[in-house]
Amino acid sequence: MPSDAELSDDDRKPKVGPSTNTIDQSLDAIENQLSSISVGQSEYESEFDSVSDLDNKEASSSNQDKLKELANGLLNGNSGADDSQEVPSSNVVEDVSSSTVVWRNNSEEIEAPASPSSSGYAGERGSSNASSRDSGIEEVDGEIIDIGNGDSFDGVLNSQVQWLPGKRHSNEDDASISWRKRKKHFFILSHSGKPIYSRYGDEHKLAGFSATLQAIISFVENGGDRVNLVRAGKHQVVFLVKGPIYLVCISCTEEPYHSLKGQLELLYGQMILILTKSLNKCFEKNPKFDMTPLLGGTDVVFSSLIHSFSWNPANFLHAYSCLRLAYATRQAASSILHDVADSGVLFAILMCKHKVISLVGAQKASLHPDDMLLLSNFIMSSESFRTSESFSPICLPRYNPMAFLHAYVHYLDVDTYLILLTMSSDAFHHLKDCRIRVEKVLLESNVLNEVQRSMVDGGMRVEDLPADHGSHSGAVSLHLGQPGHTRESSERFAEAFIGLGGPAGLWHFMYRSINLDQYVSSEFASPVNNRQQQKRLYRAYQKLYESMHDKEIGPHKTQFRRDENYVLLCWVTQDFELYAAFDPLADKALAIRTCNRVCQWIKNIENEIFLLGVSPFSW
Repeated sequence: MPSDAELSDDDRKPKVGPSTNTIDQSLDAIENQLSSISVGQSEYESEFDSVSDLDNKEASSSNQDKLKELANGLLNGNSGADDSQEVPSSNVVEDVSSSTVVWRNNSEEIEAPASPSSSGYAGERGSSNASSRDSGIEEVDGEIIDIGNGDSFDGVLNSQVQWLPGKRHSNEDDASISWRKRKKHFFILSHSGKPIYSRYGDEHKLAGFSATLQAIISFVENGGDRVNLVRAGKHQVVFLVKGPIYLVCISCTEEPYHSLKGQLELLYGQMILILTKSLNKCFEKNPKFDMTPLLGGTDVVFSSLIHSFSWNPANFLHAYSCLRLAYATRQAASSILHDVADSGVLFAILMCKHKVISLVGAQKASLHPDDMLLLSNFIMSSESFRTSESFSPICLPRYNPMAFLHAYVHYLDVDTYLILLTMSSDAFHHLKDCRIRVEKVLLESNVLNEVQRSMVDGGMRVEDLPADHGSHSGAVSLHLGQPGHTRESSERFAEAFIGLGGPAGLWHFMYRSINLDQYVSSEFASPVNNRQQQKRLYRAYQKLYESMHDKEIGPHKTQFRRDENYVLLCWVTQDFELYAAFDPLADKALAIRTCNRVCQWIKNIENEIFLLGVSPFSW
């Protein structure tokens, strides 16, 4: 590939696309529109990054040039923002103010080092900045709230803030100051630029902004490339193109690029669950097709899913969690579901909130964890399912994105519900009879009472971690070790962490069984006792997961990180993944020993916390 200096002016111009004057006008409009969501007026050197699917292997260090500063502080964040690790990009748009646009391969981008007080987990520092605190304004899950001059957001008040589902701030548009200050936006639009969904504001009022996003995507595609990421200051603009549907996330939460892209995938999957992928045919017949009426009343479904992006590990682990129950209790529920499945039901699922009690599928039928996540979100966020038994067409994107299944849903109590999925649209009365049989057995075997008791008791607690009595019969075969450290050297630190969470300062852990596609996480210990701290830990796990599974520099088997907030330890084997958070002063060798104890504990009670006997999902 020739260097920039070897290219003539004619060579610099795009081979495919509009004229030079049109390019100038389009890019000026794009720049002006995007600058409207700038948080402040501070001047940053901004950059467009496009993670391209083309020519990733042709990177050359000769293509590395300094990026030119864009006018008007395009998508700038506040000055003084903490440095963060970014996903390497492959293409850069360098000149947007001139008539020449050059796409550069940039696979060797070098990031500025993180601040001395940070390990790179920028998300762990919380989603609030100093300027917002000084003004008495805080944000919870993207919502701006006034905490007053005498209130402490990090204290008791924070734990009392309740999230409410549904569309809010519908009177906002891209000219509203409050809209610009939202830390995380999601947009769905059609390839003609028609707005379909926006997390904040009125979609109709955001028509101009949606057209700008569409222009960015179309401009890059006209050049034979694909835009995946735009980065400017502390903002990331992530694009996902799904045929005639465009999805965009604009975020300054410092979440990894692949995490944001995965969230857009789930958002698209939620839309497919409601409409199926057959909606593409509507756009083939009419490119200006308006699908907004088809999604009427589903704002609460999308907002509930977006809210889960800040607390539910299933979004990035691609696994589901089970309610902790005695083995005999779970078996009683599974037995009756097996009987129902043998009578022509494709899937029979018994759930309590977002946790699975039992799951049975027809022979050779597998249910992807992401489909379970989207299905449970759809049911739990729709009030109509709670009021009466329902029979509704739904689509499972990972099972068959082109066709509807039919779901019979009935709440057995305030939190527990039964889902029966079938391919027949005439099976309502048969599924109702099945539900009556299931409910009768569950009552007679006291399963529903045990479910409610488990909800009250909660899950695993780090304070209950069994003591280490040395090697046990039946212990796990794999052990995480630390050369050069003895048991005695680790025990010297044990007394320092008495009363702080669990042993060795253990605050929280997540364990994912790779063979079962299931995960279990502990209840939050007292050091992580409010919503903001829990959200910060969730994002720390999110970044740790992405770094462990980074295909460019990994994958890794173990990782140990320490900063001012936590000690984070991750251990990945062919059978499981363990993520643990400790007190920031925790001893490394003692933390490793504690992780081994956690794995042994999970092994000892796996028939209570996992749904065993389920075939791995083929995905």
